[in-house]
Amino acid sequence: MNTNASSRYDVVIVGGGHNGLVAAAYLARAGQRVLVLERLPRVGGAAVSTRAFPGVDARLSRYSYLVSLLPRKVVRDLGLRLDLRRRRIASYTPTVRDGKPTGLLVDAGDPGRTGESFRALTGADREWQAWQRFYEMTGQLARRVFPTLTEPLPDRAELRRRVADDDAWTALFERPLGETVERTFTDDLVRGVVLTDALIGTFTHAHDPALRQNRCFLYHVIGNGTGDWDVPVGGMGAVTAALAEAALAAGARIRTDCEVTAIAADTDGDGRGDAEVAFRHRDGEAMAVARRVLVNAAPATLARLLGEDPGPAPEGAQLKVNMVLRRLPRLRDTAADPREAFAGTFHIAEGYRQLETAYAEAQAGRLPSAPPSEIYCHTLTDPSILGPEAVRQGLQTLTLFGLHMPARLFGDPATDPTAKERALAASLAQLDAVLAEPIADCLATDADGRPCIEARTPPELEREIGLPGGHIFHRDLAFPFADGEVAGAAARWGVATGRPNVLLCGAGAVRGGGVSGIPGHNAAQAVLADLARR
Repeated sequence: MNTNASSRYDVVIVGGGHNGLVAAAYLARAGQRVLVLERLPRVGGAAVSTRAFPGVDARLSRYSYLVSLLPRKVVRDLGLRLDLRRRRIASYTPTVRDGKPTGLLVDAGDPGRTGESFRALTGADREWQAWQRFYEMTGQLARRVFPTLTEPLPDRAELRRRVADDDAWTALFERPLGETVERTFTDDLVRGVVLTDALIGTFTHAHDPALRQNRCFLYHVIGNGTGDWDVPVGGMGAVTAALAEAALAAGARIRTDCEVTAIAADTDGDGRGDAEVAFRHRDGEAMAVARRVLVNAAPATLARLLGEDPGPAPEGAQLKVNMVLRRLPRLRDTAADPREAFAGTFHIAEGYRQLETAYAEAQAGRLPSAPPSEIYCHTLTDPSILGPEAVRQGLQTLTLFGLHMPARLFGDPATDPTAKERALAASLAQLDAVLAEPIADCLATDADGRPCIEARTPPELEREIGLPGGHIFHRDLAFPFADGEVAGAAARWGVATGRPNVLLCGAGAVRGGGVSGIPGHNAAQAVLADLARR
């Protein structure tokens, strides 16, 4: 594999997911010669839209669904043409009280209405008042913490000083979240609604001493200083399209169908030497040489590319289900309008005790008897993902994200070929329990007459988009601070690896997580800071 001038770059980015595209756009705009190598035929990673069902003109956000953490700073810096639309309804949670179907509605635009819903459910004002105090605390924390995510990594003491609230710091950074939830709220359903943000994509429980639940909760409530989760108009593919356009316009080169097979880089030195990136494409094998390599892949994947031991495999813990409906289903709670209930996050089997029971069952290797999940309908906020005929027919999309579905439950399809079907059936049964009609009766059919429903397990996410163990965050999330002193630009930006000229720019970076672009931004800033120093 010979190299020549055309295969030399300032930066090679491994992986064309949204973070890789963010890094490419920043660096190319700064005059760096950038090559992005993507294994799949298209860029975007998990942030893509797909026409999943033959003959049905609906561009589904197949893997990632909503956007909260993408900083407005990145949108402005890169001039992204992107519309993120706020959801009026934050959530609806159906339940049964005194034998009667009812539910808890959180209307982000009408606190009075939300308070009435709390009172109707609990019979008093206590839980609503506790809710307001709790989310005022998280809102204040969000306003103080979120800006630090696109700054050099603070140490623990500095971030605590920025938070400037010892009680909030203790509750979210030092003690298991379950203690705060149980001390603050008394109603089991309300406790469960709060706890769900600590469990999305994270297989853990309320009292985990490792605080995985706290870290997950933090990233779910601080987005852009508000914690709001917005709908990307045009679907997740619109996010990727805007980022790819920005990278290409800045002069970055993007190559798809190029699978990186190895990275060679020094383990010591000051990062001034070259790194070599070997990759395979449709015409054979090639190599690119660069001063720096940014890796938009999981740390475990990077270890394998470097020929190192990746260590224990991460484990994803979710079932992702996409549907297209002929119409929205009716609810057992006749006071709830389905167009409101499904517009926000629709919680299913997510009472506090239900979540703990489901975790214990899955931890023991059993499919949860009542799988918890949450649903939302993209098309109620953004019908633009539907074609004209689909709009005329009144079609709607529905997305279900199942919790406590770890990879261990799905094992080897050869030995347990029905695991996925059983998980899907059990999850839909919990949905049906709160509906006035089976969800199957509402599904649209594709051109071949098959119901428009698909599911993805953690092993399938690993095979399709390279998430080790199906872990949507590449590995357990980290608190957004450094423990101890850091040296070098890469460490100061939270993107360092064991190789001085190889940086992480994906979700496995210190301030990684969901669709945010933050690791891509921070990796680019580390490169530019190092160049400025030299």
